[in-house]
Amino acid sequence: MARMNRSTWSWVLYDWANSAFATTVMAGFFPIFLKQYWSAGSDPTTSTFQLGLGNAIAGIIVAALAPVLGAIADRGGVRRKFLLLFTLLGILMTAGLYFVEKGDWQLAVTLYVLGTVGFTAGVVFYDALIVDVSAPEQFDFVSGFGYAFGYLGGGVLFAVNVLMTLKPEIFGLADAAAAVRVSFLMVAVWWAVFCIPLFLFVEERKPLNAPAIGGAIVQGWKQFLDTFSEIRRLRPIFMFLLAYWFYIDGVNTVIKMAVDYGLSLGFETSSLITALLLVQFIGFPAAIAFGWLGEKWGTKRGIYLAIAVYAAVTVWAYYLDNVTEFFIMAIAIGLVQGGIQSLSRSYYARMIPADKSAEFFGFYGMIGKFATIIGPLLMGWVGVLTGSPRIAIASIAVLFVIGYVLLTQVDNVDRAARA
Repeated sequence: MARMNRSTWSWVLYDWANSAFATTVMAGFFPIFLKQYWSAGSDPTTSTFQLGLGNAIAGIIVAALAPVLGAIADRGGVRRKFLLLFTLLGILMTAGLYFVEKGDWQLAVTLYVLGTVGFTAGVVFYDALIVDVSAPEQFDFVSGFGYAFGYLGGGVLFAVNVLMTLKPEIFGLADAAAAVRVSFLMVAVWWAVFCIPLFLFVEERKPLNAPAIGGAIVQGWKQFLDTFSEIRRLRPIFMFLLAYWFYIDGVNTVIKMAVDYGLSLGFETSSLITALLLVQFIGFPAAIAFGWLGEKWGTKRGIYLAIAVYAAVTVWAYYLDNVTEFFIMAIAIGLVQGGIQSLSRSYYARMIPADKSAEFFGFYGMIGKFATIIGPLLMGWVGVLTGSPRIAIASIAVLFVIGYVLLTQVDNVDRAARA
């Protein structure tokens, strides 16, 4: 088992901090509040379009910036500075949601887009710092521990926020709408407080003769272009990123479409939120277990297992006909969701040059941001063609099959394989 020192714990706590945004804001309250409060009175399809547009804009911005920012950060040795910059952006924009008045969907979506950029771009530099807090043989455990505490931290605050909306009078709030607005403010405070240890105690290895920021920008652009060519030449990394693109697209599609699928089957909103909480709390021990599994059984085998479970879940979803089965499906997802994310990150970290980690993780992050395109389009096309949401959700299994096959073409870099 990996030794957890102060810098490692500080790195892990950042996942605990920023996951509150992913759960309470992105997955939980923002989509609902946009439809029922900020876009009150408009057609439901209009608010759906507004949310989709906001997510698309944020994804494009981060996908465009991530590789270049990563290259700049590696050249200048300023990963923590960039992480701080995007963290502050995310915190301030999240807090700003508290002040948005009813009906002002334009401002709400703008703040959400900027907050999402802060969250997702920051993760590029957070991921890259794993090489500064852990030895390669500990990547699986430390990466899994980070995801585990992210699930726990995000789940704890989300549970409190859900209780606030159900029983606002207990917290001295007027109604559920006031509770949601306060929840956005709580996410900002939570994120701000628990990110402090990383900036105090994680030391970043700086390159020799690091240039000033202006020179780092020029060199960063050149390095970005060089790395793009390098990745194309490095077949194992290229094949891994291609495999990752397909199977993580499937994962992201399940995450973002599962609640919508449940609604299409007529399940209650409260039951679906409960299922989301279930995924969070199961994800905590499961991500740790997958870190241990990666060390003992092999990282690649662990990824294979998670892909197989996801493929089985998407096929099983075709046959769902009651909310109990939906809860069982949520449990299955919770068991592997953190595992496939953490093991993919640690496997990739083991493949790339340590002195170019932010740059290479920039590409990794870019793939992740673009990896919610094929799945939703596939579901939409199949749904329209067949008229069945069940066939549409089952079609996502194709992405996991393709990802699995492509991953078999990647050379094994497991620690156990090298021993």
